[in-house]
Amino acid sequence: MRIDQNPLFRKVIVPWYDSEAACFIVIFFMFLIFSFGFAGISVARENIEYHEHVWIPVLLVVMSGGIIISTTIRLIKRYARRVSK
Repeated sequence: MRIDQNPLFRKVIVPWYDSEAACFIVIFFMFLIFSFGFAGISVARENIEYHEHVWIPVLLVVMSGGIIISTTIRLIKRYARRVSK
C-alpha cells in the first residue's frame, strides 16, 4: 500500500496577497509605473541636462516589467493547474 503524499482532501488556501484580485491590482499598478518610466525616458532623452539621469526611469521600466511578467506567469500557472484538474 502506497503512502499518500497529501492525505487531506481539501482546497488549498491562497493567502490574500497571492489572490487573483491582488495579482490583477499589482499588474495594473506596475503597468502605470511602466508607462511612467517610459515617459521619464522620453523626457530624459529630450533634455540634455537629464541625460545622466536616464538610468532611473530605465530601472523603473525594467523592474516593473519584471514584476508584470512574474505575476502574469504565476496567474497562467494557476489557471493551467485549475484547467488540468
